[in-house]
Amino acid sequence: MLAALAVLTAALLAFHRWVPNSPGRLGSSLETFLPWLGLVAVPVLVLALLRRSVLALVALVLPVAAWTYLFGGLLLPAGAEADAYDLVVVQHNVSDTNTDPAGTARALAEAEPDLIALEELTPPALAAYERTLAPDYPYHAVRGTVGLWSRHPLSGTRLLDIRPRGIPEGWDRGLRTVVGTPHGETAVYVAHLPSVRFGAGGLASSARDESAGLLGEALAAEKVGPVILLGDLNGTVDDRGLAPLTSRMTVAERGFALSFPTAFPVARIDQVMARSATVAHIRTLPATGSDHLPVAAGITGIGAGD
Repeated sequence: MLAALAVLTAALLAFHRWVPNSPGRLGSSLETFLPWLGLVAVPVLVLALLRRSVLALVALVLPVAAWTYLFGGLLLPAGAEADAYDLVVVQHNVSDTNTDPAGTARALAEAEPDLIALEELTPPALAAYERTLAPDYPYHAVRGTVGLWSRHPLSGTRLLDIRPRGIPEGWDRGLRTVVGTPHGETAVYVAHLPSVRFGAGGLASSARDESAGLLGEALAAEKVGPVILLGDLNGTVDDRGLAPLTSRMTVAERGFALSFPTAFPVARIDQVMARSATVAHIRTLPATGSDHLPVAAGITGIGAGD
């Protein structure tokens, strides 16, 4: 049975796309926590050693190999110093119940990024973010509850409509702008996709998936390159619900950066993706007054973009 459990774990890791998404979006649920599946190897190893089961120990090689193939690269060092990046970006859902927006803004600025993307901005807190970030980030754009602060000029800023069906006007959680970086113009998207919920019927993610599809269409139509996507996407890069995005954009090559929830992060749902550029490394920053951890990423290859 230990050997069978090891083989089953390896199969789920290697062939998670084969797990059907119905009922209850079972496949997406598995993919949300896919890296944690590797923990099954720990009790299997202990029991195999206690039972002196050679078969189980041999079978254990399969899930270890599958996990290493999928996620081992994320554990490798960043491989570049900060000054080697074309851009350093920060992504943070600041929470609409954050009681210290000024302190949050100062904490994010301490990472010295070129761009800071924020979600769940509220009118009372917006002034604090603008005032605190203004000295180092003279350019910014806000549409609805999402915003971008930049060291470099912005142009062509517009609202991005990623509303799922049935959600009325005023649900504004996306923007698109062009950043005039030292390496050339770069289109930057900031988005906050609808939340997902786990319940008796499984994972409720249809609104998130629909919004991801609309965002994917906008990215596909983007003519400026390179492109950077920053946002709380309410999904991991392994979740097939984000396939409209991950099929068009590259994700971080190094770093796990589990960002949610702050008390015990189990998944990275705050994402940095790129097209015609590389997200070389992603990491979390210290906690703020939000239920999300901020993430910072180094971007390379912008000067070589299309």
